[in-house]
Amino acid sequence: MGQDSATLHIPDFTFGINQDLPSLDADWQRFPGHYLLYASNDAFTLDVDDRQWLLPPQRAAWVAADIPIRIHAKAHVTSSSILFGKGSIAPLPFNCRVFSVTLLAREMIVYAMRWGIDRVPGDEAADRFFASIAGVCLELAATPEQFWLPQVRSVDLTRALDYIMDNLGSPLGIEQLSQKLHISPRTLTRRFAEETHISCGQFIGRARMLRAMELLATQEMPVIEVAYTVGFESVSAFNHNFRRFTQETPTQYRKRFAPR
Repeated sequence: MGQDSATLHIPDFTFGINQDLPSLDADWQRFPGHYLLYASNDAFTLDVDDRQWLLPPQRAAWVAADIPIRIHAKAHVTSSSILFGKGSIAPLPFNCRVFSVTLLAREMIVYAMRWGIDRVPGDEAADRFFASIAGVCLELAATPEQFWLPQVRSVDLTRALDYIMDNLGSPLGIEQLSQKLHISPRTLTRRFAEETHISCGQFIGRARMLRAMELLATQEMPVIEVAYTVGFESVSAFNHNFRRFTQETPTQYRKRFAPR
């Protein structure tokens, strides 16, 4: 919403929030209602709990009421969001989920922007429409996407993750990280298991896919250049891994959110 929610008077009813911003780097904040954020164009990053989520175009994130969240974006972003009054829908069975938005859900979210924070309370047509959106999005959120990276506590693992993110185009693995950071492979492996609950290789693979998604969403570089930038030696290997991760090819992914 562009401001600390603690400084705003937020009504206890559901309303839409339409934003068009050159960039975004909001502080941590809590919303008193369940917050549905839909990324129309470009990509957001969401920090929620111990995870950092990528919210690429044509995806939505649903964050439960009172959960601390930080939203940021490096470039111009357009979004349509809905803040559900806490009592307007049942409590969400999760803290945060990112899910793919169908054409129906997208049109419903965009249409709902007609009812902003200044709407008339008690408008039954608006309440019914927002309830319908909640039902559709709950069904979609039942099949969440895994577009997240873990956030860690220890200094050593923070250094390792920072090094990975800065060198995705280079050969990476436990041995390379151990040599670069002067940490034993055994210690590094143990800390990955304890703090991220995934292996070093799984983290690297996921980080490469998320960076590729971000580049495809925000840059005009050819797919082959994206593949090399995130560490793949062949386009076929990149296409195979990208499709396995997102359920679509890089070209399909890019075309789906291209300006209409």
